[in-house]
Amino acid sequence: MKKIRAVLFDLNGTLIDIWTADEDPEPYRILADALGYCNLRIDGDVLRQMYWAWNKEQRHKSREHFPEFDVVQVFMTILRQLATEQRRDFPEEWLMGVARWMAAVFRAAALRRLILYPEVYETLQWLRERYMLAAVSDGQSLWAWAELRKLELEPFFHTIIISGDYGYRKPDRRLYEAALSRMQIPAEEAVFVGNDGYRDIYGASES
Repeated sequence: MKKIRAVLFDLNGTLIDIWTADEDPEPYRILADALGYCNLRIDGDVLRQMYWAWNKEQRHKSREHFPEFDVVQVFMTILRQLATEQRRDFPEEWLMGVARWMAAVFRAAALRRLILYPEVYETLQWLRERYMLAAVSDGQSLWAWAELRKLELEPFFHTIIISGDYGYRKPDRRLYEAALSRMQIPAEEAVFVGNDGYRDIYGASES
């Protein structure tokens, strides 16, 4: 058996204790009210329906076996639809900026808990002195990177792979392989730590 040289981690649910109320009406009401300041009108309940409909549609159109959605593109689609219906003429660059802003506001409004599990810092510090560390996590990059920095986790990892950058999610083996490739570590010299037996452990074992 070869010597272990790298440890790969899942983030949310393994290192990070996070809870978001994505289904609650309140984040959509807040976002709808904020859009009023961009000269676009929409009811919060309608925005909620549109968000989940386009989220589903985006994943349905994907050719990936385990598709990941793109939250910025979901909001971009909604903005284009609203602008057309309300006869607003906005530049694409402006719409993209607003779509990114919407994604950030939505996450902030939906976030209910974002903390680390006990002794995460101490454990990562001990491991970092002995192994290369990487993170392989499902999520949206715009949210994941901000939350990693807020929790001061980013410096622990040699590389960080977020599914939103790739269009597919775990257990797709390509996510694990991307991390291993960046570290130039063969799969037999790495272990993966996660909290989901199928998405995390099975996916990693297939790499």
